[in-house]
Amino acid sequence: MKDFSGKIAVVTGGGNGMGRELTKQLAEAGCSVAICDISEKDMTETVSAAEALAPQGVRITHFRADVGKEDDVQAFADHVRTAHETDHIHLLINNAGIGGGGSFVTGPRENWERTFNVCWYGVYNNARAFMPMLVAADEGHIVNVSSVNGFWASIGPDTPHTAYSAAKFAVKGFTEALITDLRLNAPHVKASVVMPGHIGTQIALNTLREFGNDSAIGGGNEEYEAAKARGEQFRDNAITSAEDAARIILDGVRADDWRILIGPDAEAIDEAVRKTPKAAYEGDFGLSIFARLREAIAPG
Repeated sequence: MKDFSGKIAVVTGGGNGMGRELTKQLAEAGCSVAICDISEKDMTETVSAAEALAPQGVRITHFRADVGKEDDVQAFADHVRTAHETDHIHLLINNAGIGGGGSFVTGPRENWERTFNVCWYGVYNNARAFMPMLVAADEGHIVNVSSVNGFWASIGPDTPHTAYSAAKFAVKGFTEALITDLRLNAPHVKASVVMPGHIGTQIALNTLREFGNDSAIGGGNEEYEAAKARGEQFRDNAITSAEDAARIILDGVRADDWRILIGPDAEAIDEAVRKTPKAAYEGDFGLSIFARLREAIAPG
């Protein structure tokens, strides 16, 4: 898909972060966009920012939907058909996600399943709802955002990270399997899996908003404020900005790249896991990656 002008895109998790930047850049390129999120306030801000960049005739709409709930996603698809007066879309970007559900052994089951449902079933539900509309277009592309945790199920040896990693592995495997499925059954539709490293988004803050009363995340005032500070640091001190990440994704779509890594950290982790997969969960594995990464991004 070389040109987004005149096309229609659907972006989940469009309220902030990469979803907002994708919406803005698509709108600026002349693409109409339908976004969903659970925050009306965030979506309103995204729509306003995108409309300020969009040429005349571009339509930006928003719809409140919990991507982990199939009924919500079906209602979102109905909204797209009506609000955009269309039976087809050209681009589906499954971007919505939260963290949480760290420990399968000791954590609350409902937290684990909530994270898995958003990060995996959010992709599945939207793929089910919008695939017929992608197939109905003259060309289409589905983009599923996984993570470096889709090939390395860890954020370090001292922190369990099971629900998010399991979901992101599922997203990666599903998207890679779609490549053959689409080639055989809908060759005009392409698929890409996105593997971001540390991107400057609000995912940690959104996770805190979702699970803020959980003692494992920040049940008391002091714990909550500490978790909030960590979330702000994650957003503000990232290796790659959300704006740059969105640009890399859209460039990947233009180039029909099926595998899109974002950030030098993603590149380093991918290389290290492929080189020494049996050592991937040893205690010093992450340290060796970050030492290599510091050398890679050092000035000069």
